[in-house]
Amino acid sequence: MTPYMHLHILASGSKGNAAVVEGPTGSVLVDCGLSRKRLYERAREAGCDLSRVEAILVTHEHSDHTTGLPVVCRRFMGPVYATAGTASGRRNLADVPFTLIDSGDTVEVGGMVIRAFSTSHDVNDPTCFRFEVRGQAGEPDEDELLDALAWATDTGFLTDDALDALYGCRIIGIEANHDARLLATGPYPAYLKARVASERGHLSNEQAAQAIPALVTHNTEVVVAMHLSEENNRPSLAVRALAQALGAEAADTTFTEARSPDGLLSVCAASQYVPITLW
Repeated sequence: MTPYMHLHILASGSKGNAAVVEGPTGSVLVDCGLSRKRLYERAREAGCDLSRVEAILVTHEHSDHTTGLPVVCRRFMGPVYATAGTASGRRNLADVPFTLIDSGDTVEVGGMVIRAFSTSHDVNDPTCFRFEVRGQAGEPDEDELLDALAWATDTGFLTDDALDALYGCRIIGIEANHDARLLATGPYPAYLKARVASERGHLSNEQAAQAIPALVTHNTEVVVAMHLSEENNRPSLAVRALAQALGAEAADTTFTEARSPDGLLSVCAASQYVPITLW
């Protein structure tokens, strides 16, 4: 696929999440789990122009996805999309001027068609989003799919909606929150280990690796592991698990990046602290 969109992952993990999808005519911010100051710092590091952001999408109400939202929205004039469950999920979000959407709804922003899809987390009606660029009306290739990207994080399993949304994208982001062994032997109390591993918790490396081969097609160029736990995972473990599932090989000595033998598919991991841009 020709890259009509770019994905800037400014932060991914339990200490804050934010990403910007650049479309042909504008951008979208997905989640705002960073302070306004930190959000702009990360955007500058990534070479991302936040003045192009035309809308904000919110996946769910947990603070690592919304902590900066009330302050950012004081100066933001565009729509802020979220489900009713997310919009009513926390008191500090009461003054955010949400535009309500449901799973399955689509909106058009920045030359992109964006579809919300359901996930499974211990919150009120969480979603993630698939982004598409299609041919323009009146053109010979009208409605032809030109580019697609999607990611699914903060989900204990991949719903049918999520599997459909991730399938065949040029960029696929998938949660690889924890290594099952590290979680089981790590410092979390028993109740928290159970929550993380539950169907309303987070995907493990093993679960992500099991799912990813059925999602990757000839269109897929990048698979990125997201929302890695600092306590219960390592980038090398997440990348290794996904790479082995896809027949990819280490591209560096630390196994934090991998590539398929033909070089057409790369596997990497998003960071809590260092932004990455995927083209």
